Amino acid sequence: MFFSQAGARPRTWEATPSERKKWVEVFKACDEDNKGYLSREDFKVAVVTLFGYKPSKIEANSVMSSINPNTSGILLGEFLNIVRKKKEAQLYRNEIRHIFTAFDRHYRGYLTLEDFQKAFKRVAPKLPERIILEVFSLPTLSAYLPSLVATCRWRKSGQSRN
Repeated sequence: MFFSQAGARPRTWEATPSERKKWVEVFKACDEDNKGYLSREDFKVAVVTLFGYKPSKIEANSVMSSINPNTSGILLGEFLNIVRKKKEAQLYRNEIRHIFTAFDRHYRGYLTLEDFQKAFKRVAPKLPERIILEVFSLPTLSAYLPSLVATCRWRKSGQSRN
């Protein structure tokens, strides 16, 4: 299938030494009383610092339930892994947005078969029409619908098309 061949799944990503150093600094700054771990509230402050948003109760619950139950909070190694995964997911979502906006030439917030055909004609002129139709088919797109819906919501929120 086209999507799997194109590598539509998130790729692993590694932080640069300077990014990793920044994450460690944020961990230390948010670790009140130098406990060696982040409490739930400390974690929320760290996310605000690194990503610019306060995590929802559901996100905080998910993170706290994923840590080692024998610890009182999120240890540095766990924190670095959580941040790396969040950054990786953020980069993947940005890549999806760029692809979506490249296909959405009329800024409508949705894609038509004509949008797909024009885009593929420019980037892969020898690609058979049946492949384009397969990619655009409902069963194929429904597997990626959560990403497309998130992208559409992002577009409707009025953010820029960078």
